[in-house]
Order: sequence, then C-alpha cells, then structure tokens
Amino acid sequence: MLKALLIDDEINILRNFQSVIPWEDIGIEIVGLAENGAKAMELVDIYKPDIVLSDISMPVMDGITFVQKLRERDTSCECIMLTGYQSFEYARSLMRYGVKEYLMKPINYEELERVVRRVAESILERRQKARNEEKAWGNVVSLVYEKILYDFLMNYTSITNHPLLTAEVPHLDETEYMLLLVDLEHYAKLSFGWDEKEQRLWNFAIYNVLREALILEKRTYTVLQMRQGEWCLLIEQVRGEKSDVEIDQAKKWANHIRECVKSNVKLEVSVGIYSHCLPISGLAAAYKRVQWEIHLSPGCNTIVTSKNPSCTTHLQIDVLWQITEDMISALKQFNRVKTEEVMEALNVHLKTIPDSLMLRVQQILHYLVLNLLREMREFNMFKQLEEESIWDKLSYSISAKDLLVVMNEMVNQCLDVFVSKKSNVALMESAKAYIHERMAKDLGIDELASTLGISNSYFSLLFKQHFGVTFVEYLTKLRMETAKSMLEEKERRVAQISESVGYLDGRYFIKIFHRYTGMTPSEYRASRKNIGCFHK
Repeated sequence: MLKALLIDDEINILRNFQSVIPWEDIGIEIVGLAENGAKAMELVDIYKPDIVLSDISMPVMDGITFVQKLRERDTSCECIMLTGYQSFEYARSLMRYGVKEYLMKPINYEELERVVRRVAESILERRQKARNEEKAWGNVVSLVYEKILYDFLMNYTSITNHPLLTAEVPHLDETEYMLLLVDLEHYAKLSFGWDEKEQRLWNFAIYNVLREALILEKRTYTVLQMRQGEWCLLIEQVRGEKSDVEIDQAKKWANHIRECVKSNVKLEVSVGIYSHCLPISGLAAAYKRVQWEIHLSPGCNTIVTSKNPSCTTHLQIDVLWQITEDMISALKQFNRVKTEEVMEALNVHLKTIPDSLMLRVQQILHYLVLNLLREMREFNMFKQLEEESIWDKLSYSISAKDLLVVMNEMVNQCLDVFVSKKSNVALMESAKAYIHERMAKDLGIDELASTLGISNSYFSLLFKQHFGVTFVEYLTKLRMETAKSMLEEKERRVAQISESVGYLDGRYFIKIFHRYTGMTPSEYRASRKNIGCFHK
C-alpha cells in the first residue's frame, strides 16, 4: 500500500478527504492527518509518505513552505496542492518544487479522485521501472563477475589488469573461495554421438541443478561451466577470517550435489574438492590440480586434493598431465613442430618411470587419451566415424605402447584437419566484416562461430591468434571508438549513442566508457568541444 498524508486547517475538509476518496481501493493507506505544515513535517519524519494532499493557505506553516522543507528531506514524495486562490505565482512556486498537481477550491471530489489515482499509478510505474532496472543491472554485474572468475580460473588475466573490473564488482581482494569441481562421469564416452543441441540440453540441465543444489546452505557461491561436462563451484567467504568450511562439510556438499544431479538428471558426476580456501589469484592452479585428480581417480565419487602433494608418484603424474596440457595447447595453436616436440618429451618421460609404476602409468595414459579426445571434440576435430575408430582402438589398447600409438594417430589426425580447414585469414576477415556490420546488436561468439561453420572454441583461438586480442576485447574497443566519434556530433544524445553501439543499458555503457577513456561520455564530449574551440 502507498502511504498518504492529508493536511488542511479545516477539520471538516480533512474528514471529507478521508471518507469521500476510496483510498483503500486505490491502494493507499492514510497514515496521518495534520492541521498545518509544521505538524505535517513531524508526521513526514515518522511515516515517510508517498503522497501528500495539502492545502496551501494554513496557519503556522503554509503549504508552499511545507513543500519547500519537504523537498529538503524527500524528493520522491508526490504532492497534490489545493487552494482557494487563482494565482499564477502560487503555481509557479509549487512547480519549482516539483509539484505537478494543483487543484482549486471548492474541491470537485470526482476530479480529485482521478488525480489521486493518476498520481498513485505514476508512483507505482516509477517503482516498477526502478525495480526492473535494478534487476537488469544486477544481472549485468553478475555476468561480469562470472566472466572475471572464469578468466582467473583459466589463468587468462591478473587482478591488476582485468578489463571488466568496475566498482560494482565485489571486492575480489577481500574474498576467498572454496573450490569444488563437478565432472560428468565418463563424459567423453557418454556424449559420443550427441549433436550440439543435445550437448547444450544436458549441460544446461546439470548447470541449473548445480545453481540450486546449495541454495539452502545460505552461502554465496557461483557456478561456472568450464567446458562441456565440467563445472566449477566457487563458495565465497571473507578473506582473513577463519574458514567455517571444513573438509567434512565440503564432502557433505559434494555428496548432496551428486544426489541432486542423479535424482534430477539421472546422470552420475564426480566432485573434486580443493582442501583450502584460496584468494582469486590461486584459483587457476587449484582448478588444474583438482581437474587432474578427478581424471586420475576413476571410480571415486568425491576426491579431496591436498595443497602440496609431494610423493614421487604424484610428481610423475603431474609431469605426465602437464605434457598432455602442453600437447593440447600446441594443437590449439596449430603448431605441428611444438606438438611433435611434446610427443617426444612424453616418450622420454615414460622411459624414466620405474616398472613398479607402469600399471598406474597405463591407467593415466588411458585417461590422457580420453582427455585429449574430449578437448579436441570441442573443436569438431573428429567426425563420427573417426571417433568410433578411436573408441574401437581404445577398447583393446592396454599397454602404454598401444596407448601411445592411439595418441599419435589422434594428434596427427588433428593436425591434418587444421591444414584442410578453410584459410584462417579468410575466416577472420569474414568475422571482422560481420562484427562491424552488426556491432549495434547483441553479438556473441555462438552466432559468429555458427555463421563461419566452426566451433566456438576454434573461433576463439583463431580470433585471438589473428587479432591479438579476445573477441570481447575487440568488440569493446570497436564500440568505444565508435562511441567517441559519435560523441563529437552535438545532436546525438548519450542514450542514442549507447544503443547505437550495442548497449541497451545506458548505465553499463557509461561505466565501460569511463573505464576505457577515463571520462564519462559527457565529459569526453565537453573535452572535444574545448579542443575544437582551442584550435579555432
């Protein structure tokens, strides 16, 4: 209910106001009656009304003085003023304080009711718009925060130079994170044969389950999809405080997550837990550590990763896994020489491993092949028949030597595919033209990759290699430089420019522009005007 305050020095008029207007039907509660402006100010402090219906001519404090003092405390309260004098000076004084409704006595109560309804509707519409804007802005900030966390997990950036850090993003240097990694069990085999729509459907279903899984724990946490079939949960706590998340508690959460996914999606997941809370700068190393442990611990539903594993077996495993990471990186860079060097390093390292660990090494190599297959599938490197052939070979490849043969075949096949693809330069020039043409629209990697006929991951890598920046960085720079040019045109409003360069949320545009140039759009326009005057 909106709150209304009625002010008049004639008690009969106050009673008429109370009884004649259907306040409750309109959605308004009368919170106070006052005989002059001074008494009304006391009630304003107590009830903070949304609407004031007031006479102008009153003893002690008249209506105009009251509105003046009201505006010193509250700029949003709507005022409906009544007077027995037809004076333009009255109206002009009231307009100065934002009063839009001004009625003459004797009061026509039907007209007054229409005015009250109109004012109430205006207040409710304004509040709903404010709520919608706040919700939209909250969504923008949330997406920015998720992007920042993802970039840190992937080791793409540092706390000092991330392009999206703004005042609205939580204080990252004051937050620590408990890291849980959720991996869909046997994803490489399970998803074999799924088309892109099926992959998105299953991944989106599990993502939604994970977002709701710990909601009753009253914790602040973020769910990020790291790749197909893999999600990271980052549970926040204030940095420097004693952690209230013990490993036993984290294990309970992991079990609950597994149960939620199984009951809702009918699939099994493994959950890896990093044993310590971390600042944002430590997330990348922890993510890789937990990822390795999950893949090297088949059959374990919940895996706790220690901070500093130091035994010889762990060190040997780490080297093997790092070699595979290097191989995937080299393949993504389309670097045949580097890939062959990494394969040679793998062969050399295997010779240093004692026979007592060879059974474990065979298991590791098997999972390394699966991980390579999973990563390369993201780039559409294998056709269905080719992947079927790989699975057939894996079914009878037991020894480390056999697994190395399979891995070599996969690597060579990937390199051949890269060579046979369309010209990378041509692809990127097409992408550039597409971006410039559709800059004002809600443009994303999905749309561009689909237009070019390549996967999202492949597009991202090609784009970074060709332009030296990420797609988001390129698009942001293009939009900001275009906005700067538009701001030099005096007839263009900032809101129009914001929409013209693809930002429907004007506040977000202003903040990105300020971060890019060090000035607000208005300040930039003024600075260019001053430069123009100087040259004249």
